[in-house]
Amino acid sequence: MSKISHQEGIVLRSYPFGEADRVVVLLSPERGKLRTVARGVRRVRSRLRGRLEPFCRVELVLHRGRELDLITSVTVVSAYPELRTDLDRLLAASTMVNAADGVSQPEQSSQALFGLLAESLEVLSQAEDIPGLTTAFLLRLAEVVGVAPALEWCASCGGTDRLARFSFAGGGVTCERCHIQGSVRLVGGVTQHLRDLARADLGDLPPTTVELSRQAMSVVCRFLEVHLDRSFRSLAAPS
Repeated sequence: MSKISHQEGIVLRSYPFGEADRVVVLLSPERGKLRTVARGVRRVRSRLRGRLEPFCRVELVLHRGRELDLITSVTVVSAYPELRTDLDRLLAASTMVNAADGVSQPEQSSQALFGLLAESLEVLSQAEDIPGLTTAFLLRLAEVVGVAPALEWCASCGGTDRLARFSFAGGGVTCERCHIQGSVRLVGGVTQHLRDLARADLGDLPPTTVELSRQAMSVVCRFLEVHLDRSFRSLAAPS
């Protein structure tokens, strides 16, 4: 088996390794979460410097190592500088890659997750409704990993009437008859807005109000905290 491979990836994060190297963690469609090492990248004259920033979509040539693959070549496909110069976009992009990092596994095909993250970062670079896009991304992430909330019918009885409450532990919206302990009453319009976000194209999200967007994001973040055991509190109250 050849030790040289070509991989596409999105940079999730990196951290110092040794005196001049960095470990770069990427999401790959074929191999899932990849932990690689970029030798000498922290040196000023490194040819890899600036090509492995978070959110970058890259094509890599890797030399397979015992624990970490060595990056020998990088081609930047999309750098998305807008995601690092605008605070709202930076926060949203960070949430997206952190969520993808949290659910991805090494050496497991991640075609759907990679496609979702790549499309979301592309749209985010120009999006106007950043909270709406982030909520839509998180809803799709939940679907990819198999924990999507029930939005069209009661998570308890399967009914479709009077879906006015939401059970985070119970799996989604609930009807008035199924008053599950710990469920909360949703503000008017939130259920429908969540449905609209789940159905819409990421590049063509439905219009909404700031308050409705805030409520929808809060619901989805809290739901994912329960089911993925990760914190999304920084997004629960967008400006």
